[in-house]
Amino acid sequence: MHDHDHNHEQGHEHVHSHDHEHNHDHPHPHHHENTPAVLNRLSKAIGHLESVRRMVEDGRDCSEVLIQLAAVRSALGSVSRIILKDHIEHCVVDAVESHDQEAIEELNKAIDHLFK
Repeated sequence: MHDHDHNHEQGHEHVHSHDHEHNHDHPHPHHHENTPAVLNRLSKAIGHLESVRRMVEDGRDCSEVLIQLAAVRSALGSVSRIILKDHIEHCVVDAVESHDQEAIEELNKAIDHLFK
């Protein structure tokens, strides 16, 4: 079980517990050539989301906020595609070669969560 703490602006805190295991013991390495690009895009998306937060705090027009949120969502989708392609090209290829059915099942679960 994993607990995740979330602090909110109003000063109260929520703890969310998740009943799932994180198994990171894979027979193949997780070194990806796209990691620097992913981290760079994530940093930009985080900065953009912080800008949207300031827009809300400043009482900016809701339509403008929604447009900017769509841009953040698009940026996250782009990062997700890069990670998914990288995972397929490296981890899944390695898993297939080593007959690691668990890795294929994990990919399917991740895709299901990604497209919820």
